[in-house]
Amino acid sequence: MPPKNQLNKIDLTHPKYLQTLVENRRIFNLQNCELNVFESYEQTYRVPLTFNDMVITSMVRGKKVMHIFNEPAFDYLPGETVILPANETMVIDFPEASVATPTQCIALAVDAQYIGNTLNYLNEYYNTNKEEQHNWKLQFNKYHFDNDEEVTGLINKLMRVCSSTDVAKNIFADLNLKELLIRLVQSQHLLQVQAESGTESNKGRLPFVLHYIHEHLTDKILVNEVCRKAYLNRNAFFAWFKEQLGITPVDYINNERIKLAKQLIAENKYSISQISAHCGFSDANYFIRMFKKMEGITPGAYKGCINGNRFTA
Repeated sequence: MPPKNQLNKIDLTHPKYLQTLVENRRIFNLQNCELNVFESYEQTYRVPLTFNDMVITSMVRGKKVMHIFNEPAFDYLPGETVILPANETMVIDFPEASVATPTQCIALAVDAQYIGNTLNYLNEYYNTNKEEQHNWKLQFNKYHFDNDEEVTGLINKLMRVCSSTDVAKNIFADLNLKELLIRLVQSQHLLQVQAESGTESNKGRLPFVLHYIHEHLTDKILVNEVCRKAYLNRNAFFAWFKEQLGITPVDYINNERIKLAKQLIAENKYSISQISAHCGFSDANYFIRMFKKMEGITPGAYKGCINGNRFTA
């Protein structure tokens, strides 16, 4: 599989300090959050874990199998994150854990009042257009996802801050934690708007703009034309778009083009230059650079990974 945005490795607990071989826990307390580091060193199944606060978990090493919300179990691997509401029990299997191949996962439990204050901030300052106001909130219909570069960077910073002895660490944690929550909420909002953008029932500006972008993804999209469609000048459009989704319209267009490129590579019918042109990139070298920036490997290496999986299946 292609590499994901993985967290920095955390030193494992010294064997003489292990209290248990299954979900050994280290805790770092801050004013608005609690960082837990869990490690397991032996194969075991059906281990329940519940937090009293909303929790952001992210895998560092090894593999777990997660059972959540009475839905089908899924593999949980490094480079992935799971978020859960307070008091929701996750049941965990450790099919490959051993002393030689331990699992390691962080769990960031966040104070409910802090989350509420952050969402109030979003609702107060991000609803700039009275005609397009919506209620910003954390949703859990998309609770398991791959880390993107921003989420990985923020969690890495929080891990460093939480385990430091800096007297100002609560201040630094507050800044990073607020940004992490906002990015999670924005990414969930993006998924919701994307789902609605192709429907006739939603006539809002943002669904309309996203629908237009997707309809013209294989063309040369002129940002000024998108601005005109949104009835905003360029500066106002960029500010509004980033307020809504947390990324610029150019980054969004490139992200969607790379997603399309990955689908075309998986079909194994086209050359890299053909895929580049079909996805709206006028320069194949620029396409390769953007692909490597977002996926960590070149399109050719990605194609090799897929062909390798296809060969061994």
